[in-house]
Amino acid sequence: MILKNFIVFEGIDGAGTTTQIKKLAESFPPESIFTTSEPTGNEIGKFIRRMLKGDFSADGKTAAYLFAADRCEHIYGAGGIEEAVKSGKLVISDRYIFSSLAYQSIFCGTELPNLLNSPFPLPELLFYFKIDAETAISRVAKRGGQIEIYEKLDLQKKIAERFDEIIDEYKSRSPEMRIITINAKDTPENISNIIVNTVGDISAVQADC
Repeated sequence: MILKNFIVFEGIDGAGTTTQIKKLAESFPPESIFTTSEPTGNEIGKFIRRMLKGDFSADGKTAAYLFAADRCEHIYGAGGIEEAVKSGKLVISDRYIFSSLAYQSIFCGTELPNLLNSPFPLPELLFYFKIDAETAISRVAKRGGQIEIYEKLDLQKKIAERFDEIIDEYKSRSPEMRIITINAKDTPENISNIIVNTVGDISAVQADC
């Protein structure tokens, strides 16, 4: 199932998705857009963020269930994605099921993440920020702050490889979802132009329908 007016930005840590979502949001009237991210700011998401900071450890399977529960509330809960889309807003999420499939599969295999995330709707448009792990981790280090448990070079290399596999899989099996691969090492201005023009094309088509 494709959820119209739903756009997702994906990539490994340090790929630049958050920066570009902010730039894209600036090109729309505030009342017409809903930007969000995963883990969310709800209680489940806050619990996950504590885990990511290393406050406690959890088995890979447990983490997969936590991320799926947070996502379910993110989509279907009060003030969530489905509600925003139905109200006519363009929803843009920083991370979605593809992150779970990439990250959690490293720790507990592919079967459980695939099972837990299969019921969720796909976005109309997916921007995949492709970047090498070395450059991404360098960016993470430069921004300062606490390093999260997944922000390690060897781990990000594995996750980047898994992301590439997942994107290729979805290109084959879900052609109704538009996937745009972004060279995340390009200049922020060039990346922003690509994204704004692509989203503008979709908005124009929907306005004509």
